[in-house]
Amino acid sequence: MTALHSFEQDFVGALFADEAHGACAPGWTAQPGFAVYRNTVRKGCIDALEANFPAVARLVGRDWLRAAAARHLAGHPPSDPCLLHYGEGVADTLAELAGDELPYLHGVAALDRLWTASHTAADAPVLPADSLAGLPPEALAALRLQPHPAARWHGSDTLPLHSIWSANRSGDAAALEALTTLEWAGESTLLTRPIAEVIWQPLPAGGCAFLDACARGDRLDDAAAAALDTHPHTDLAALLAQLLRAGTFTTSTGSPP
Repeated sequence: MTALHSFEQDFVGALFADEAHGACAPGWTAQPGFAVYRNTVRKGCIDALEANFPAVARLVGRDWLRAAAARHLAGHPPSDPCLLHYGEGVADTLAELAGDELPYLHGVAALDRLWTASHTAADAPVLPADSLAGLPPEALAALRLQPHPAARWHGSDTLPLHSIWSANRSGDAAALEALTTLEWAGESTLLTRPIAEVIWQPLPAGGCAFLDACARGDRLDDAAAAALDTHPHTDLAALLAQLLRAGTFTTSTGSPP
């Protein structure tokens, strides 16, 4: 290891250490200029977490989120220089800090994180909505539908995550007001980016299991079986039609060998 590399490692470590002026810290950490730089870096990371989790910020308030972000930063500094990607593990940190008071906070944070993942995912062709029309049942059952790189999905069997997250993400006044009379039941969310903008919509029961199976590379008939195993009343035809209209799949399809 070169002296420069060693210094760079020490410098980054000191930026995120709990005590930059501890007994084992290098002497240069006591310089006022380093303290200014360290505080600027930390503020930038906290600003990024606030920006990357807007639904959470609306739910818990800016001050609470920034305090939680500072706690998260202490144990989980960013590993990517692009702070748009910063946020791995934040949902777990928030859930730990909120305890039982906000059981849906982990799911809301997870959806904020998935929005970023969808927004920054690679481009790929979208499977046209009418591409499966006219296929005989045997050929349809043998297809392997590949989720688009920007497709994301998440849900809960018990929590109305879609309604809570969507209202707070959009900030729509009517949607926020509707939360006061929200039915407490499980919901799922589908996020896609068919053109250049992330869009989201509620995903029917069984949808997450279906898409999980597709992501594993399962045949369409096996994906359908997975959806029915979790939710026996899943309307498979309506689910597949919705997924195709939303641009959930890319053009790579195939039959089993």
